[in-house]
Amino acid sequence: MRQGQKLSKIENMGDESIPEGFENNRAESEWLDIEADSQSPVVSLRNLVIGYSSKDPLAEIPSLDIFPGEIVAIAGPSGIGKTTLLRTIAGIVRPISGDVHVCGSTSPSLPGRGQLGYIPQRLGLVRHATVMHNVLLGSNASHSPRLGIFSSRKAKDEAKSAIISMGLEEKMNEPVRRLSGGQQRRVATARTLAQSPSLIMADEFLSELDEETMNVVLNKVTEFVRKSKSALLFVEHDISRAKSVADRLLVIDDGRVNPFITETTALEVST
Repeated sequence: MRQGQKLSKIENMGDESIPEGFENNRAESEWLDIEADSQSPVVSLRNLVIGYSSKDPLAEIPSLDIFPGEIVAIAGPSGIGKTTLLRTIAGIVRPISGDVHVCGSTSPSLPGRGQLGYIPQRLGLVRHATVMHNVLLGSNASHSPRLGIFSSRKAKDEAKSAIISMGLEEKMNEPVRRLSGGQQRRVATARTLAQSPSLIMADEFLSELDEETMNVVLNKVTEFVRKSKSALLFVEHDISRAKSVADRLLVIDDGRVNPFITETTALEVST
């Protein structure tokens, strides 16, 4: 893996190859070109170098802004730094250098309670607890008092609504450990939707889902992002699927995707 991986400028996606069910999402995203200049970005990265050692950095991002209501996908070969980028933005991994601004906070300070929703690859669910308990963990972050012992009515309503939207109402009181992998991914997504964050970050959150369920999950998440003017940043291994959903697609490549690249580069890919 080469040092000095760089992120090139990002441009808007084209409108081709949009699967059935996402036309409205694409249409609703047109306001981005008009309003983005007057809004503060949810995520702003400047001269960011990510990785776990200054002697072997994974990638360098000179400049990246993600605005409210925007959906940005990240694709690229395994082990190239996609997950590390998400973890750095989330404040889980410290950057080697550079500035990270997320939801009004600057690293190493973290965003306010409930502002950032993160769906990691391993989901982070409490396996022995019920579906409702897991989703309430997200809902309570935004809809219950910080020092409260019990969930507020608003938190319970948001949790129940999110569970139903993911088609898991019959599993509401089921322990997570008894669910299939795909069902567990829907629980993690419901937890984040119930939280109502300003930024959703998701790492391969569509894996293990059949086509029909995947479309349901995508529609619910994109609907939330457009209506709430949140932002979505997600890692997706399927580039064609990422193109169909995202307003912008960022591909990080070290030559395994494009053999003519001599150093690892992240670039915008249009259809």
